[in-house]
Amino acid sequence: MNLVVDTSVWSLVLRRPQVEEANQFVRTFRATLEKGDGIFLIGSILQELLDGVRSSRDFDRLLKLLEPFPLLDIHRQTHVAAARLRNHCRAKGVHASPIDFLIAATCCENGFPLLTADRDFTHIAKHSDLITLPS
Repeated sequence: MNLVVDTSVWSLVLRRPQVEEANQFVRTFRATLEKGDGIFLIGSILQELLDGVRSSRDFDRLLKLLEPFPLLDIHRQTHVAAARLRNHCRAKGVHASPIDFLIAATCCENGFPLLTADRDFTHIAKHSDLITLPS
């Protein structure tokens, strides 16, 4: 199964001094890697992960670790779908960042679930075709 891994999970795996292997999100990430399933990035997730890295050595190390994971293409219609989804969700009382809606729309467009620890996506999923993991 192909999936997109959100910043919240990448941070648990790559940016913590010690990885909590018992964490359900870390376990799902590791299981996906071990099965050889496709793990994809979205440009905004890559940027979030690299933002705030203090040293150029750490930046380059993180960039190298993320290199094998392909980026999904985002097109004009993806941005339009993200705006429609955000408007729809706001009307239902669901608020999240424009980037979160772009991530959700990209996952829906490609038919990929999103592995995330961010509860905003759980709320978005209630009003869209977004599938979040672990479920």
